[in-house]
Amino acid sequence: MGSQEGEEEREFSGVEPLDCGGGGYNDLGVSTAESQAVVSSAYRAPFAAGGAVAIDEATCERLLSVALSKGGDYADLFFEYRASGGLSFEEGILRSASRGVSVGVGVRVQKGDATGYAYVEDLEFDAMKRAAETAARIADGGTPIAPVRLERRDVPERYRLDQPTIDVAGAEKRDLLERASKAVLAFDSRIIKASASFVEEVREILIATSDGRFVRDFQPMLRFGIGAVAEKSGKRESGRSGGGGRMTLGYFSGKSPEDHARIAAQQALVLLDARPAPAGQMEVLLAPGDSGILLHEAVGHGLEADFNRKKTSNYTDQIGQVVASELCTVVDDATLLQSRGSINVDDEGLTPERSVLIENGVLRGYMQDRLSSKHFGVTPTGNGRRESFAAAPLPRMTNTVLLAGPHDPEEMLRSVKRGIYAKTFGGGQVDISNGDFVFSLTESYLIEDGKITAPLKGVNLIGNGPETLRDVSELGRDVALSDGNWTCGKDGQSVPVGVGCPTIKIAKITVGGTEV
Repeated sequence: MGSQEGEEEREFSGVEPLDCGGGGYNDLGVSTAESQAVVSSAYRAPFAAGGAVAIDEATCERLLSVALSKGGDYADLFFEYRASGGLSFEEGILRSASRGVSVGVGVRVQKGDATGYAYVEDLEFDAMKRAAETAARIADGGTPIAPVRLERRDVPERYRLDQPTIDVAGAEKRDLLERASKAVLAFDSRIIKASASFVEEVREILIATSDGRFVRDFQPMLRFGIGAVAEKSGKRESGRSGGGGRMTLGYFSGKSPEDHARIAAQQALVLLDARPAPAGQMEVLLAPGDSGILLHEAVGHGLEADFNRKKTSNYTDQIGQVVASELCTVVDDATLLQSRGSINVDDEGLTPERSVLIENGVLRGYMQDRLSSKHFGVTPTGNGRRESFAAAPLPRMTNTVLLAGPHDPEEMLRSVKRGIYAKTFGGGQVDISNGDFVFSLTESYLIEDGKITAPLKGVNLIGNGPETLRDVSELGRDVALSDGNWTCGKDGQSVPVGVGCPTIKIAKITVGGTEV
């Protein structure tokens, strides 16, 4: 789940609150106001209005009729166009620059709990028809039903843009990377290497469903990162910082390349003097923002409805029961303006809002896609997401956040006699069926007599997600989002997500280290 093999991939670190600016604010301190959509001037989907193979309602209705021709209960079409790019800067030069484009359509047909899926990269009608015929075979006979007449649906605008970064000249983005690289190398004579990257994309989608939805969305994304390597007496350590979201280059007005460079350099230098981690059960204080990845992994996946439909989650059949400390309220919120995990519409054509998963310690519901919501007899929550047109949607998180509590973070620190301060998380593994987890910490410190003292290395947190939430003894007022760093993997599919939390005090958790 926190590995390079497709689960949680943490490219860069950062725990500061995401300041999106403007609009009305919720209790995350992040704007949920509507924004004005802007499309790319250079990259447009061929299936968009006026495109080379413009797709309209009539074409979709014909294809949906084919998809339902064998007796399926429901069908949908997912058109996707994606243009992406990347720059990497190292040793004073631009090492690489890339551009890529993909386009295609996926056709899904459902019959009961069974799903037929086919996709094609050719948008000629005959090719799309063959894909619809293939997906339709999941239904073995039965009376065909006609799709509902399609109606265009408006969606909220949660990505406030003047210009997507992919339309900005490469030289301007190269300058950002060079600034960060120079700032890292100038920070301290022990810094021997800097590497910076900039990744961007625009994703344009069109969804047509047999129950009458016809929805379009344009989804921009950027991610910036800077790494530093420090050396002392033959010992080397690294640090990283970065961030982004569904934003313009205006992101750097709030957090400059030099700000990220300072964080990366300081982390590398701190680790040069880190001491071996203690071992055993200890109090742990989790830093705000980035620590939300523990919540995402150890608790969030277990609240995705498909695991509960299949009865493989630790939270199966527990709605209405106490599953956490009464301090804990957990939400999945796709509305946060410009956040990495925010979406205007999910990949089934539904508009997600804020879903309360756990309220004051009581389990209130799961994250639902269309299939699972039908099983549970509830309304879908708009959490049906997919990596691309080549994959069927699954219940997935967007921005999963543990909301603020009543406690002062400084007083929380002073209350810890001996423990661990977990600042930045690395990788980890979680067993969804029981919630057991192991997480490594990239940056952590020893707490002694209420003060942060020595930096530590080799720290692992070992525990159980539900038990850890029950052991939350104090919750800070300082809720924050991680700064656009995380990609979530599930069943071979990766999607961008956000995580967040306040400072969290856990009464006891097993710390894996080398000193007893």
